[in-house]
Amino acid sequence: MQIEDYFNILAPNDIRLKGSRIGIETILYEYIYRARTPEEIAKIYTTLSLEQVYATILYYLHNQETISNYIADWLDWGQKMRQEQRRNPSPVVRKLMQLKAESEAIH
Repeated sequence: MQIEDYFNILAPNDIRLKGSRIGIETILYEYIYRARTPEEIAKIYTTLSLEQVYATILYYLHNQETISNYIADWLDWGQKMRQEQRRNPSPVVRKLMQLKAESEAIH
């Protein structure tokens, strides 16, 4: 089995673990930024096997520059989406914000 056999590469910016909807960025964020062990990650994402978690880390280590760019792009996109949501909240979020402001004004 090749390491790539563990993944569905749907697009250059969308690599998921086979048999799941979980992207490699999710696993690698836990590993790189939250310093979680593969065992801890497998306990969090119970639909994945420990082998899949290790395969993701190995894939990252073999393609570190490319995957680091992939993760940086993912983090950048997430930041832009959060900024956009703050600028243009959905009607539900606006209603919740209004209710919170009214509640705080009463107390």
